[in-house]
Amino acid sequence: MRFFLINEHFTELPEWPETLPAHGFLWVTTGRRVFEVQLPNVQRHLQRLAGGSLVDLHVSDLLNPQLPSQYDYTSWYDILVFRRLAAGPGTERMFLDEAQGTATSARRALAGIDTSPVGFALFDRVLLTVHPADCSVRDFFEARLSQLAGGPAESHAAHGHAALHGLPEGGADTEEDAHLGAQARLDPSVMGGSPPRTEGRGPSRLPPSPADLMLRIVNHMVDSYLDLRRLLTRQFAYLQQELLSNRNQFKHWQALLESRNTLHALEDTCEDQRAAVQEWIDALQEWPVPTDTAAAREREVLRVRSRDVQEHIERVLSHVRRLENSAESAVQMHFSAQGSRTNDIMRTLTVLTAVFLPLNLITGVFGMNFDALPLIHSGAGFWVALGLMALVVIGLVWWFRRQRYLGE
Repeated sequence: MRFFLINEHFTELPEWPETLPAHGFLWVTTGRRVFEVQLPNVQRHLQRLAGGSLVDLHVSDLLNPQLPSQYDYTSWYDILVFRRLAAGPGTERMFLDEAQGTATSARRALAGIDTSPVGFALFDRVLLTVHPADCSVRDFFEARLSQLAGGPAESHAAHGHAALHGLPEGGADTEEDAHLGAQARLDPSVMGGSPPRTEGRGPSRLPPSPADLMLRIVNHMVDSYLDLRRLLTRQFAYLQQELLSNRNQFKHWQALLESRNTLHALEDTCEDQRAAVQEWIDALQEWPVPTDTAAAREREVLRVRSRDVQEHIERVLSHVRRLENSAESAVQMHFSAQGSRTNDIMRTLTVLTAVFLPLNLITGVFGMNFDALPLIHSGAGFWVALGLMALVVIGLVWWFRRQRYLGE
C-alpha cells in the first residue's frame, strides 16, 4: 500500500497522514490482497480523513477479481470497477511479424490477454485504487506524475513530512515554479490540460481532483488496448493467411475458434466498460453546480475527459467488432474457396466421364459376338475404329471448351 499527496507537488508519504492539507488530495493505491488484509485499518482511516467508510457490498466488489466493469455511488463516495485490456507479459515476443507466427504462439498469446479489474473508490479528497498485484498502472502514473511535478516524488520529502503531521505547507519559490511551468510546456501528453487550482501557483499539469486522476488512469487502461490490438491483428492475419492458402489444408480450427471466443469476451468487456463510463457521466451531470469559476471550469474538464474516455472505448469496441467481422468473412471465404475447388473437380470429372462414354459405346459395339459386323475381318478395321474414337474425343473437347466447361 502506497500513499501519494497531490497538490502543487507530487509527494509520496510513508503512511496514512494525520490530516489532509488545505489544498490537494490523497491517492491511496494498494493491491487486492493487501487491501483485504488491511481492510479494518483502511476503513478507519477513510472514516477519519474522508468522512465515510466503504460499504460491505462495495468491499466485496473491490475484492472480486471476476467482477465486470460497473459504477455505483453513495452519499460519501463513488465506486468504479473497470476491467483493463492489456497484452500479458511476454506476449509481444510471440509475434515478430506475420511470417514468424504459429498457431501455438497465437493460442499462448490469447491466453495471455489480461482483463483484470481495477477498483476506484472516489471520495471528495481521497482516491483509493485497488488493483492486481502485477498491475503496472501505479508505477506508470507514479513516474508520470513525478515528471509533471518537476522531479521524483522523493525530492519533496519535506512537503511529505509536513503533510504527514498536519503542518502547513510553504509556497513554492520562483525558481521551482518556473521549472514546473517549463516541464508542463515541454510535455504535450494527453494527460495534461487541467487549469491551475489557485492563483499564484505555477502552471502545474497535475490532476486537480481525485476524479480527474481516476479518469486519467481509466483512459490509460483503455489506451493500453493498442498493444493488444497489434497482437490480435497479427494473430488474425496469420490465421487468415493459413485459412485462405491453397498450399496446405487448414488444420488450426481449434485456434480459430478460441480466437473468436476471445473476441466475443473482449466485446462483452468493452460493452461493460462503456456502460460503466456512461453511468459515471450521468451521475456527473447530477452533481451540484459549483458557484466558483475555477471549480466550474474543473467540472467541465471532468465532463470532457469522461466523454473522451467513452469515445476511446467506442473505438476499441469498433475495432473488436471489425476483427470479428474479418474472422467471419475469412471463414466464409474459406468455405467459398473450398466449394469452388470442389466444383472445379466435379466439372473435370464430369467432362472426362462425358468424353469416355462414347468411347465405351464404340468399343462395346465392336466387341459384340457377331461375324457380320463391318470392319471386323478387315486389316484396317482397328485403325478406322481408333480414328473414329479420336475424332469423337476431339469433337467433344472442342464442344466443352466452347461451352466453357473446361478452362483455357
